[in-house]
Amino acid sequence: MKQTGGSDEAKRRAGASAAQLPEDGDVVGVGTGSTAAYAIRTLGERVDAGLDIRGIPTSYQSRALAREAGIPLTTLDDDSVDIAIDGADQVAEAGTLVKGGGAAHAREKLVDTDADRFVVVADPTKLVEQLDVPVPVELLPEARRPVIDAVEQAGGKPTLRAAKRKDGPVVTDNGNFVLDCAFGTVDDPSGLARTLETTPGVVEHGLFVGLVDEVHVGSEDGVERREC
Repeated sequence: MKQTGGSDEAKRRAGASAAQLPEDGDVVGVGTGSTAAYAIRTLGERVDAGLDIRGIPTSYQSRALAREAGIPLTTLDDDSVDIAIDGADQVAEAGTLVKGGGAAHAREKLVDTDADRFVVVADPTKLVEQLDVPVPVELLPEARRPVIDAVEQAGGKPTLRAAKRKDGPVVTDNGNFVLDCAFGTVDDPSGLARTLETTPGVVEHGLFVGLVDEVHVGSEDGVERREC
C-alpha cells in the first residue's frame, strides 16, 4: 500500500535542492503545495542574498507565499518562464504526473508548459510505477452533468470535490468546479489525457504527460535527482 505523505524533512530537502537551480535573470514558475512551498522559501532566502529573479505564481497560495518571501513577481503576459518548480500528487516512470490536489492544476499546467525547464519536487511516497490516484478535472460549473457523463463513458468514477468548512463544492481560483475522477491504474496516460482535454466543458485535467525535465526526490538524508 502506498504511503500518503512524506516527512517535512524530505519535502524541505527536495524543495531546497530545486531552488538552487535558478540563476540571475531567470523568470521562475513557483508551484503550489507543501513541497513547492519549501522551494519558494529557499528562493526567497536567495533573493534576500542577492539573487535577481522574478516569479510567476500558480495560485493565490503561491502568490501570497512568494510575496511574503520577498520574491518580485511578474506575469505570463509580460515574461516567459525559464524554469518552473512544482510538486505532484504522484510521479510515475518517465516523469508522468498527477497534479491537482490543491485545485491549482490549470494554472500550474499553464506555467509549467511555458517553462524552458520543468523541475518536480517530491518525497519518496509520491513515486509509483503507474499512476492510480483519482485525476482532478477542472470544469465549468455549467458543464457538470455533461462532463460527468463523459468521464463515466471513459471508464471513470467522478466525484465533485466538496469544500471543507463550508457547504458546497470547491471553487478554484478560476471560479470553476473540480471533479476527482477515479480510473484505477492509468495504463495509457496520453490517451486518457487526450480524452479529457477534448471533452467540452473541461478547463484542464491533472495528467501531466511529457512535460517534466527533472525530478528532485528528497529523503531524510539527501536528494536524488532524476532526469526525465
